[in-house]
Amino acid sequence: MTGPILVVVDDIFFLSKIQQTARQIGVLVEAIEPAKVKERVAEISAHSVILDLNHRSGAAIDVARDLKGHCATSRVQVMGFLSHVQTDLAAAAHEAGCDVVLARSAFAQQLPQILMKLAES
Repeated sequence: MTGPILVVVDDIFFLSKIQQTARQIGVLVEAIEPAKVKERVAEISAHSVILDLNHRSGAAIDVARDLKGHCATSRVQVMGFLSHVQTDLAAAAHEAGCDVVLARSAFAQQLPQILMKLAES
């Protein structure tokens, strides 16, 4: 297994759910602020980042764009989640470089499988 999956989520309850699920299945996750993602990816050679596209910072799209636009971090798998009605934001996320964009409900429902897949990438 690779290093931790970096998680950019500011909803404490949802972050706790991600962390608890990760512990149960033996996957490492690390919560991180948007401004520190690119540096941390390079520092630990992270392979995966989960982005709450509704992060209160408003920087999630920029994080994806920065990761995918920089040759040292462009290989990182970026998964974003959002409200299912935010089709414009989903399109912007794909355009910015998110490899996968899911509705928050689908992300939550498939969380164990998603974490396992990202941990293996």
